[in-house]
Amino acid sequence: MARTPNYFKGKTIAITGAASGLGRAAAVIFAREGARVVCGDINDAGGAETVQAIEAEGSEAIFIKTDVTKRTDVRNFVQAGVERFGRIHFLFNSAGSALKRCGFLEIDDGLFDLSFDLNVKGTFYGMQEVLPHMLENGGGTIVNVASMAHKRGGPGTSVHYASAKGAVVTMTMGVAREFADRGIRCLSISPAAVNTGFQAASGTSKEMVERLMNDIPMKRNAEADEIGELVLFLCSDACHFMTADTVYVSGGGGFR
Repeated sequence: MARTPNYFKGKTIAITGAASGLGRAAAVIFAREGARVVCGDINDAGGAETVQAIEAEGSEAIFIKTDVTKRTDVRNFVQAGVERFGRIHFLFNSAGSALKRCGFLEIDDGLFDLSFDLNVKGTFYGMQEVLPHMLENGGGTIVNVASMAHKRGGPGTSVHYASAKGAVVTMTMGVAREFADRGIRCLSISPAAVNTGFQAASGTSKEMVERLMNDIPMKRNAEADEIGELVLFLCSDACHFMTADTVYVSGGGGFR
């Protein structure tokens, strides 16, 4: 929670992947605190539902259909937010996916390229498009979604995804250090499994879900709102000395 009362009131956050999962959870949490939300996603229906949820919290939002693998889409997303609300104070790059679970030798060029287009380039485009605006306005905070997978390597199921998220961690660190003296903070979060549609979308088997959970001492997955509350804290004035780090949200496991 922020140190300053009503810290987020009247400020604006842009969120990719806002139609579901971590993106939607964060959008509603920021709206609860009075922030306006620019929602980007490829899912029109889900995006509209997120906007409704934000408005139910008494805040404002717009939805911009956004394919984060396309720079022009991300540019339009950021520009639309600036045009509507005047300034973007925070960016949460939530869009990403493991796409498909498979062994290393089953990763073909298409899966590898799409993994990096979605998880790495999507984050890269978001930061490059919003940073000039933040610098012009004296600063801002960027939070990117990495994964515990980058510590484990994804053996047998998702080396492509783990590698992409490792790139996100490294890129976050580089951007944070390059712009730290110009009012920019940039962080990443590395969750273990979260109860969203992510696992089903990547074809995660029931056996793998159970195996992942057994590796967590708390014996449960995270909930999307638990991650959303962390994003809120990272964007707040309660941790202004924090930048370049990735925050592990693992329930105590996931490092081996």
